[in-house]
Amino acid sequence: MKMKKPLVIIGAIVVVLLLVVLCLPLFINANQFKPTIETKLSAALGRSVTIGDIKLSIFSGGVTVADVAISDDPSFSKSPFLTAKSLGVGVELIPLIFSKEVNVDSITVDSPDVDLLHGAEGKWNYSSLGGSSSSSALKAPNGGSASTALSVKKLQIKNGKIVVSTAGSSQKPSVYQNVDLEASDLSYTTQFPFKLSAKGPGNADMKVQGETGPINPSDASMTPMSATVDVQHLDLATTGFIDPSSGIAGILDFKGSLNSDGKQMSSKGRIKVTKLKASAAGSPSTVPVNVDYSTVYTLETRAGVLNQCDIKIGNAAQHLTGSYDTAVNPTKIHIKLSAPGMPLGDLEGFLPAVGVVLPSGSKLQGGTLSVDLTIVGPVDKPTIAGPVNLSNTKLAGFSLKSKLGALGSFAGLGGGGGGDDTEIQTLSANVRNDPSGTKIDNLDLVLPSVGTVTGNGTVSAAGELNFKMVAKLAGGVGKAVGGVATVAGGAGGALSSLPGGGGHSRGNSSGGGIPFTISGTTSHPQVLPDVGGAVGNVAKSAIPGKMGNPASAATGTLGGLLGKKKP
Repeated sequence: MKMKKPLVIIGAIVVVLLLVVLCLPLFINANQFKPTIETKLSAALGRSVTIGDIKLSIFSGGVTVADVAISDDPSFSKSPFLTAKSLGVGVELIPLIFSKEVNVDSITVDSPDVDLLHGAEGKWNYSSLGGSSSSSALKAPNGGSASTALSVKKLQIKNGKIVVSTAGSSQKPSVYQNVDLEASDLSYTTQFPFKLSAKGPGNADMKVQGETGPINPSDASMTPMSATVDVQHLDLATTGFIDPSSGIAGILDFKGSLNSDGKQMSSKGRIKVTKLKASAAGSPSTVPVNVDYSTVYTLETRAGVLNQCDIKIGNAAQHLTGSYDTAVNPTKIHIKLSAPGMPLGDLEGFLPAVGVVLPSGSKLQGGTLSVDLTIVGPVDKPTIAGPVNLSNTKLAGFSLKSKLGALGSFAGLGGGGGGDDTEIQTLSANVRNDPSGTKIDNLDLVLPSVGTVTGNGTVSAAGELNFKMVAKLAGGVGKAVGGVATVAGGAGGALSSLPGGGGHSRGNSSGGGIPFTISGTTSHPQVLPDVGGAVGNVAKSAIPGKMGNPASAATGTLGGLLGKKKP
């Protein structure tokens, strides 16, 4: 009996203490701490913070706050920067109950809506978050700012929504849903770990994990950070960062790293893009594009250097270096692209992405492509210029002779077999591509079954062709159409100035060759004789004394071009 008495006393004490704990919420009005919480949060963030009803939960050791709102930087917006239906603040119970001191242990924000605005000067509306950047920052008891005095063991954001937009821009904002953030041991004076996940535009899965801090009190966007980034299934066309009129689209996957000391940020990683469409006139690539890159970006100037960018399409490799400037909108780039000896077979599925369309039913077989280009201007609508060289390939399923129409009448043109294919020994040209289309100068094309074709022309953004060309045949042309008639005398002399005339320079229509035009579209080209150019050649060759009537010679030549007998 004596042993039972102490146990009864202990049991009674436990019951009393339990009743006290259960009854505490009835005697403590948690809303009396509302001014303290608002003041501490406002001082720590440098923004006005308002909260609604407060409820004290003894068992969870915390305070639940309803209707939280954090104001925006007034230079950006008068609307709230953040709103949340509820905010849970874990506090240390003993100081709260006996000293009425609020020592924050954890913060949990449920379903917040956050508006991130990027200003014209490069600043973000979250840059000024921090007590020392605000005139309303309070001083801590030790003389430091309240922001540096505040520390939180755990911060958690659940099911958030972030809207990212540019102030004054007409572009569609980017929306990130299901944002979850976890950070521990937060402080303005030390580094702390964090973990972020979100569902981005185009149903993209985004994960960022690493360490950040100490928080820069004057500009939170320049806080040091080291993190890994994993993005899956990012739809480029729906991000809101790309002008829809540029036509750029595709599905992007990215894995890489970010490292910032608060002044410069270095980044490297691998990008994979499927169904890439790189121009308004293009169509999605049927092969993936892989990119390995390394870059250094200066936060203050918002400009960067691209140290490495290796683009691989199958076994075809392109190497880019240069610089970019994000201080302007859209971002401007100045890039050098070098790509020697790329296998054409690997590139074929990618060519439609940049607006290059092969004739219907045709296919490239074998050969290589080399380019040496500069890419300058706004990133969504750059100007691309430089030499392009192609060698030893076959355009299978496309017969040039069948497309030459009346020009095919000349003996030797389309000769040498060829069948249903067109062999290309070499092709060189200077190319300039911009949003309006493509301009091709100094085109020099050597076709074993035809000869040499030279000229200049344009391809519009819609794929419309406008070329003026000259063909110098591999063989002579002393015969008219199909051997039905023979051009004799003066007419034969005039014809010798076209494909077979000796001593004329390549590509000069006034110095010989068969002039013709190419119109139609890239998928359905149309080749027609340039009658005016042909008459000019004949007239220049029709020297009195060497041939008969110049008019008669011209008539005979045109008869051959048009595939008709002379009457």
